Amino acid sequence: MNGPVIDANVQPHFRYNAEIRRYLPAAHQLRAIPDVEQQWYQAPGGDYRQDLYGQGYPGSDPETVAGHLFDELGISFAILNPLTRGNIADYLLNSRICAAVNDWLLDRWLEPDTTDRFLGTIRVNPEDPKGAVAEIERLAGHPKLVQVGVPMQSREPYGKPMFEPIWEAAAAHGLPVAVHINGGNGVDHPPTFAGHAHTYPGYAAFMPLNYFVHLATLIIEGVFGRLPGLKFVFADGGYDILTPLMWRLDTFWLSMRDQTPWVDRYPSEYLPGHVRFCSSAFDGPVDSASTQRWMEFTGKAGLVMYGSSYPHWSTSPPGAMADGLDADQRAQVLWRNASELYGLEERVG
Repeated sequence: MNGPVIDANVQPHFRYNAEIRRYLPAAHQLRAIPDVEQQWYQAPGGDYRQDLYGQGYPGSDPETVAGHLFDELGISFAILNPLTRGNIADYLLNSRICAAVNDWLLDRWLEPDTTDRFLGTIRVNPEDPKGAVAEIERLAGHPKLVQVGVPMQSREPYGKPMFEPIWEAAAAHGLPVAVHINGGNGVDHPPTFAGHAHTYPGYAAFMPLNYFVHLATLIIEGVFGRLPGLKFVFADGGYDILTPLMWRLDTFWLSMRDQTPWVDRYPSEYLPGHVRFCSSAFDGPVDSASTQRWMEFTGKAGLVMYGSSYPHWSTSPPGAMADGLDADQRAQVLWRNASELYGLEERVG
């Protein structure tokens, strides 16, 4: 690609399943921890690109990942958002796993990177709000940690009051909150409103609808209104369903404004100041000739950031995401939206 590219969705992995134990407190090192690949829904052929299974686990070696992203794909910066083994019933163990993942990310990926092109995520456990706030306070001052990460699977929508202390802490430090499908064989909440899907296609097709539930409650419960600096990143796509659902939300809000007097504008008007999406290989029209017009619906050109999903099986290069966009849309999606969100304007320039 000509020009800068920021990859806002890269998942680094441990080299082997037990590596995480080195970063856990002694009291938790012998506990049972889910394998990151033991998920309820497996993609046909495996979750990760088969050609990336070489000397080690896909996405586990910083030098190899840097070669693929920076050298081969022309990425300028990569935002690392590691998985944390899913939701675990023992919320204290879950919080310790998040902290261990954060320490591992610093130790293996961020601190050794002298090029400063890898940037990271503070993973926290929303089931433990006090612990999540403490973890944000512990790490928010690190210059290479640029966002807070939470799983998309949640027992309650993220607009509910019990989560607000986490969002307050993130906003106070100027850190966006990235919501990402989280792997692992933990207590997995259903991917659909009516329960569990039968197959992987059903899971993959319906899971992004959960993003809209989180987003709608963040608006309707007044979280964005109370925290003007709060920004959410929905990191697994889902913006293809954004326009019709936001139209519906706008319509119902207009008809019943007396029930939500704290929502002082159309729900869709909260999007530019608070919401971003990472690109997905499956979002958008099949015909690239329609892409420019489609991206302008609901202002998607200003909301979407390129995300490769490396090393996922659906990893997509920047050129695939830029296909069909005009020059301004391409700049917004490939680097400008992300550079503004993560404060990288000077470095990109």
